[in-house]
Amino acid sequence: MDRRRGLAMAMVLGLASVVAAAPAVAEDRGKHPADQLKWGTCPEDVKAGATPLQCASVAVPLDYTDQDGAEITIMVSRLASPNPSKRRGVLLLNPGGPGASGLSLPADLVTLGLPSSVSDSYDLIGMDTRGIGHSSPVSCGFTTDQDYFGNIPPYPVDDAAVTEQAKIAEAVAKQCAENDHDGRLRHLSTANMARDLDRIRAALGEDKASYLGYSYGTALGAAYASMFPDRSDRIVLDSNLGDTFLDRAGMRRFGLGMEQTFPDFAKWAAARHAAYGLGRTPAEVRKTYFALAERLDKNPVGEVDGTLFRLGTFGSLYRESSYAVIAQQWQALLSSEAARPSAAQGLSPYDNAWSVFLAVTCNDTDWPEDVQTYQRGVAEDRKRHPLYGAAPANIMPCAYWRHEPAEPPVKITDKGPGNVLILQNLRDPATPHQGGVMLDEKFGQRSRLVSVDDSGHGVYVFNDNPCALNVATTYLADGKLAATDTFCPASQTSGLTLDREAQQRRAETLDRLPRTF
Repeated sequence: MDRRRGLAMAMVLGLASVVAAAPAVAEDRGKHPADQLKWGTCPEDVKAGATPLQCASVAVPLDYTDQDGAEITIMVSRLASPNPSKRRGVLLLNPGGPGASGLSLPADLVTLGLPSSVSDSYDLIGMDTRGIGHSSPVSCGFTTDQDYFGNIPPYPVDDAAVTEQAKIAEAVAKQCAENDHDGRLRHLSTANMARDLDRIRAALGEDKASYLGYSYGTALGAAYASMFPDRSDRIVLDSNLGDTFLDRAGMRRFGLGMEQTFPDFAKWAAARHAAYGLGRTPAEVRKTYFALAERLDKNPVGEVDGTLFRLGTFGSLYRESSYAVIAQQWQALLSSEAARPSAAQGLSPYDNAWSVFLAVTCNDTDWPEDVQTYQRGVAEDRKRHPLYGAAPANIMPCAYWRHEPAEPPVKITDKGPGNVLILQNLRDPATPHQGGVMLDEKFGQRSRLVSVDDSGHGVYVFNDNPCALNVATTYLADGKLAATDTFCPASQTSGLTLDREAQQRRAETLDRLPRTF
């Protein structure tokens, strides 16, 4: 239910005590397309703080095979370069998802410490990609009292649980189809979003566009650089899926990501055993995790069962700043003192994000349709990745999606300029290091991989590794792409000497940025 998803977010964020082939070319419209944009005040819900963002809308075809047919609008935001003499173009931004709003991202990156050499070099362009927020939004009609778990399926303890989840997945797929009154869902795909990016580039009056994307945003950026190589300028892909789509194999890598990232939390918690009592060694903390999950499977505490506990722990691994909150929740659950949140009835606040995630994920690739395939995968991943592997291997609504993919997934091409910088933490719960390696191999000589000895989801200005910050900034600002792949060692000292107010702004910004679930 939505209140359970809200509780998972609360566990992580500390909000309570306890995510037919169409043409590749997006043709320019008009001789001077930049004149089409009318910049004005952004909607009130676009949180920019003191950063002066402007917003405008760009019209794009709903169906690129029928470019004279229906149109939808894409809302974009702009943080203009404060030094026009240093401006070299536009930097398109995407925070991930699919399903996350990106209108505030220019301001968010500045709050997180984006170097002025980058903000001087570009107009920073955020956006709600098609179907999201202020860009012709779609809805499956998810409600707060609905038994749907969100983007990552619930952890199944046995085959019967997979069978039960299949009923929910099938009902959700049917619900999405029934709520698709204007026929938009089938046109939400990574390929179409990449075509939209090129329309935005043209509307901004630019011959080329640079791009910075995180998480799913790396799939979108890889698609853009492959579909429009001659129109792509400097491309930075941070925390990578490994391709231009999220398929079943990509979902199952979440299990690997948690196995690789959890030891960092376990080490942190073991060093604080006197405070939280979760185990004196990382091995003991891991045992506590399994013992607590199994106990909650049998005897939930309020709304918190083993499934929700595992999801909340997974989400806490996105960044170290969440460790203390999740340790506190473990401690409360061990004492059976977790609180039960209340939820008002009505449309879920996650309805739009979940709907876009499903549409893009299900439309991009074919998914297995038989329950037995998922049961086998769950059994395999429960053994391979016992912390969490059974959850992302579980069945999703994509198994019952009404529409077949309209075109094959975008194929990454190694033909084009050498302009792709790939950033990847060695330990990332949602996009393991393997994803960065996979993407680097597919781009061939077009890309360079920066592997960072750090933990969590997000590298550039999200963490505090000076090597990664310097490499990416040098490329974006000066165009200097390293001659070879780079390894960035762990930072021994923190450079974030911020006052309390700045720390609070940074924490609020990080909390607002999307998580996969």
